[in-house]
Amino acid sequence: MPLASNTGTKPLLYNLTLDELKNWLVESGEKAFRAQQIFDWLYVKRVASIDDMSNLPKDLRQKLNEQFRIDSLKEITRQVSQDGTIKFLFQLVDGHAIETVIMRHNYGNSVCVTTQVGCRIGCTFCASTLGGLKRNLDAGEIVAQVLMAQRSLDEQGERASHVVVMGIGEPFENFDNLLAFLNIINDNRGLNIGARHITVSTSGIVPKIYEFADKGLQINLAISLHAPNSELRSKLMPINRGFPLPKLMEACRYYIEKTGRRISFEYGLFGGQNDQPEHAEELAELIGDMLCHVNLIPVNYVPERDYVRTPRNEIFRFKRILEEKGINVTIRREHGSDIAAACGQLRAQHAKETAG
Repeated sequence: MPLASNTGTKPLLYNLTLDELKNWLVESGEKAFRAQQIFDWLYVKRVASIDDMSNLPKDLRQKLNEQFRIDSLKEITRQVSQDGTIKFLFQLVDGHAIETVIMRHNYGNSVCVTTQVGCRIGCTFCASTLGGLKRNLDAGEIVAQVLMAQRSLDEQGERASHVVVMGIGEPFENFDNLLAFLNIINDNRGLNIGARHITVSTSGIVPKIYEFADKGLQINLAISLHAPNSELRSKLMPINRGFPLPKLMEACRYYIEKTGRRISFEYGLFGGQNDQPEHAEELAELIGDMLCHVNLIPVNYVPERDYVRTPRNEIFRFKRILEEKGINVTIRREHGSDIAAACGQLRAQHAKETAG
């Protein structure tokens, strides 16, 4: 059966995995093989209308139109950075706005997707939490972000090769829709985004880290860490009070042991807060025995927040201390520094403008 919609409208056809689409077809008195044809229209030819699926019988197209929709996202605006980063603000069918970003790397084009309208995690440095959580996205609304990005890349003869689930919201608080989304974009009969080219980032929902590990997926896991001790992490990320750092580290070790896969720790550097040499020493002590990688993030300035960027020489000092302790570490390359690059910033601007 079609997955329920969070919008009170017809569910998106993008909500369905290939197997779910086959089941729906059989239950509707249709042939299961039509599922592959529909998948091809959606994700390879990337049509914008069910009526364009010309090799389907007319009565099947009518059934699909009666049961589903594929008009999920409307582009409100896009910002294009000098470095090629493209940030989209999309309007959902219920009027809410979300962000999606295309980032260009030397290894390909990465699409950063949003999983919730707003966020309730409350990280003190993040624009996404401004205004709180409105609702979860359907799986299809997350899939549609990749499709919209790919259509933009199609115009330049390019392909989305990587997906990062690091946009607005906490993915593990929308777990079932997240898993369906991952299944759909990974399917080699559709968008065919390789599992090892997909990264999911969580602020540290400990029970879901265990559950994710047990799924046995080859998808990369990133943890938004941002502090080397519980006291500081609770100040930056209130979620640490519910899932304290020692419990989070236990879950990370379980994930590594269960999957054999490396974890990435995202560590935003906030001037004078968590970027001193003693913090680097403490971080190395915390994760030194783990199969992991640290991604240092020079923070984007958010007007609504008080944090400032760590000076460049101090960023490299922090990196050097970690490397001397044997930690694999990189500094995240900045994307879109000349546009509203911080996650949630463009949406927050739009909310102000429409409210005013």
